[in-house]
Amino acid sequence: MKKYLSIIIAGLAFSATQAQETTPEDALRYAVESLTGSARFRGMSGAFGAVGGDLSAINQNPAGSIFFNNNYATFTGTSYNTKNGSTYFGNKTNDNSNTLDINQAGVAFVFKDNNPKNDWKKFTVALNYENNNNFDNNIYSAGINPYNSIDKYFLRFANGLPQEGGITLNTLENAYFENLNFIDQQAFLGYQAYIFNPVDGTNPQNSTYVSNVPTSNNYYQDYYNITTGYNGKFTGNFATGYKDILFLGINLNYHYTDIKKTSSVYESYDTTNSASGLQSVQFDTETHTFGSGYSFSLGAIVKATQGLRLGLAYQSPTWYRLKDEQRQAVYADCPNCGSNNPVVFNPDVTMVYLPYTVQTPSKWTGSIAYIFGKKGLLSVDTSLKDYSNTSFRPKNDYQGINSYMSSVLDKAYEIRLGGEYKYKEYSFRAGYHFDQSPYKVDLPFGDLTGYSGGLGYTFGDSRIDLAYSYDHRSMNQTFLSSGMTDAARISSYYNNVTISYSMNF
Repeated sequence: MKKYLSIIIAGLAFSATQAQETTPEDALRYAVESLTGSARFRGMSGAFGAVGGDLSAINQNPAGSIFFNNNYATFTGTSYNTKNGSTYFGNKTNDNSNTLDINQAGVAFVFKDNNPKNDWKKFTVALNYENNNNFDNNIYSAGINPYNSIDKYFLRFANGLPQEGGITLNTLENAYFENLNFIDQQAFLGYQAYIFNPVDGTNPQNSTYVSNVPTSNNYYQDYYNITTGYNGKFTGNFATGYKDILFLGINLNYHYTDIKKTSSVYESYDTTNSASGLQSVQFDTETHTFGSGYSFSLGAIVKATQGLRLGLAYQSPTWYRLKDEQRQAVYADCPNCGSNNPVVFNPDVTMVYLPYTVQTPSKWTGSIAYIFGKKGLLSVDTSLKDYSNTSFRPKNDYQGINSYMSSVLDKAYEIRLGGEYKYKEYSFRAGYHFDQSPYKVDLPFGDLTGYSGGLGYTFGDSRIDLAYSYDHRSMNQTFLSSGMTDAARISSYYNNVTISYSMNF
């Protein structure tokens, strides 16, 4: 039967005294946005900041809903395909994932005032749901590490961290897993898997340990990372227009997220000269992160001429309140380490940790679009985010990781280009987008480059749209958060097909 426990863990984030060792990627998964939305929006790579007239466009600029001429609704489904190629110490592996999702649904209501004395002749109210990020993803890496073993992760905790003492042998042998803090739990797991031994096995207060891993310096390692979940947003929008020249809008956004990440690190050893010691180790971790947040957006669009539109939008930080639940287990093949082999240590405990907050950076977007009457349009959006403002809270508990992110993260630009050409009932679309890495040096998380195309067909008061988008990004993936931090290089390719049905009513 599962055990659910709440624990209070305090200290520096990089000292691993909360639920788990916190890394910048734990915050960037919420700060970095994906190109999502309706098929028309995706077909033009989201370059809608000064265009409007699409329910997904209100995420780029809230004033965009004013360009609906009638009540309007859109429903969207997407097929997500992700291919990951990994290179780890020269060895190449591949994995992929496929997902189907209803990723957008929304409606806009248009209200007009025909009073000639009123300069504010129109306003719209819109409600829209979007899946901002689909986290379904599989990564597999494998190779021979000639330098570092998994023992470095567990010894780091067992022998103590800065400002933290090491765990005693008496505690390792007699404690209950659920009564330990996170640091001591990691040491406890390593000890139960015979990964290290005490220097003085007769002293119950011993707190110094040495590795039990064979010193072959050729460690076969493989890593599975399976992630499922989403980051969704529900938006309430209001927009109005002044004399068909100035258009203003506001969004109030409710965010919610639910992510499960399962990782497994396996390591085996060259035991040609010894068949009785530690042969292999496997370390499994399952983390469930869930919670909600809120944000707001403001936008303005100016019709400079009949065809030329200029847009400016501000997106506030998003404040997420999150909770983590975690389960861990270790397995070892060690014929000479005890009466039971293989060794299985599964505490069967779900650790429930106190809530924390992630604050993402704000974003400014400038847009320009030219509308060629009923023939089509061209549009450009440029956005700026300062990722160094990303932070965990309470600040006193996360000073280490916040200071680190402030030093390694940077301002980043996003560019979206899109065009649409209309011929009778048909629409042809294409787009390009570039997202700069949030890092000053982009190896941990590289730039993203993407292309898109789409088709649309109008049936009088309704329309069906189809889009294909391709994105590519490379990044580093470490198997563990500390100690053994050798990284696999992951090249990710995203191929998405989106279909939307829209109607005036």
